[in-house]
Amino acid sequence: MSESSNPKLPSVSGAYGEEPSITVPDIDPPSTLESVDLTVGTGASVEATSTLTVNYSLVTWSDKAAIESSFSSAPATFPLSGVILGWQQGLVGAKEGGRRLLVIPPDLGYGATGAGPIGPDETLIFVVDIIEVS
Repeated sequence: MSESSNPKLPSVSGAYGEEPSITVPDIDPPSTLESVDLTVGTGASVEATSTLTVNYSLVTWSDKAAIESSFSSAPATFPLSGVILGWQQGLVGAKEGGRRLLVIPPDLGYGATGAGPIGPDETLIFVVDIIEVS
């Protein structure tokens, strides 16, 4: 089981490989990127040039709603350079086999315009299981 212990950050329960349960505190979100290892992996470290295979869950801070999860479908594979800045900055240094909590402010996410079901100026909460780093 993994869990964040900072009361200013979302609480996360569930083991690596399992759909996480994410509870958002009733406070204002942090204004800077927060990146916390919930489970430290033992494999290769993520670098800015890495391609990753991950499972992830996304919750929005404002409405505490689950927006998306790959845990019930299939893992996602992508070059780290091709995703939002919050992932690019927040996943570097994580290790294969690890679980990391990312709390991403709007300027490192989808900004003032939002994207799809994500509204403008939304703080994003991701729990990311790093399956493979290449």
